[in-house]
Amino acid sequence: MSILEALILGIIQGLTEFLPVSSSGHLELGKAILGDDLEAGESMLFTIALHGATALSTMVVFRKDIAELFKGLLEFKWNESTKFTALIAVSMVPVFFVGVLLKDQIELLFEGNLLLVGCSLLFTALLLYSTTRIPASGGKVNFANALLIGFSQAIAVLPGVSRSGSTISTALLAGVSRERAARFSFLMVLPVIFGAMILECKDFVEEGATQNIDTFALLTGFIAAFISGILACQWMIALVKKSKLDYFAYYCLIVGLLAICYSLLA
Repeated sequence: MSILEALILGIIQGLTEFLPVSSSGHLELGKAILGDDLEAGESMLFTIALHGATALSTMVVFRKDIAELFKGLLEFKWNESTKFTALIAVSMVPVFFVGVLLKDQIELLFEGNLLLVGCSLLFTALLLYSTTRIPASGGKVNFANALLIGFSQAIAVLPGVSRSGSTISTALLAGVSRERAARFSFLMVLPVIFGAMILECKDFVEEGATQNIDTFALLTGFIAAFISGILACQWMIALVKKSKLDYFAYYCLIVGLLAICYSLLA
């Protein structure tokens, strides 16, 4: 992998992890355009680095919220922090079972299947557009809609289905306020990202994969994903508050159709 390719893929990961356009789908598109010539070990290591970068960018943007959560948890009593943590735990149940029971089947979907990516992007477009037709609400996240949001996060394991797009849209459709929907969506992904990183590191060690990837290219991808992730996360929070997700719906529609055409003509 060249430094330029690492830079491009890092920026794609950082932007699309938070913007509702599917990071996995765009990475598949990026690899198809650039030519994915990474060996298994190199690809796995690069994926771990990018996931670590976006997790770190989330922690930077929500550092005050995370600090308040830990402060409340250390009081060892039922309060807003423990309730919020419990809500996140409930939201993780669906993706946990999907990740554990269907891990091998899901990995097969990430094999340059651009037709699936295109169809999934069309689904994301429809979901995002649906949120533009609902009135503003001041609702909170409760255990029922936390589980519902968790199911939408589980569906987002498909390449092309946006995790942030599906979880925020589901929260909005469930009556959660825009600010709370964005905050919950971005904080609920942290345990999932770290869990995925642990599994990827475990596979990396068990398979005895060697680090053949250029260290500077790896660092370039990490920094690019980290910086672009911070910018995208802050931008997305502002856009959700202003109810401007329809622009991303049109974007996903166009890119999805292009991906389908490319897959059928290639």
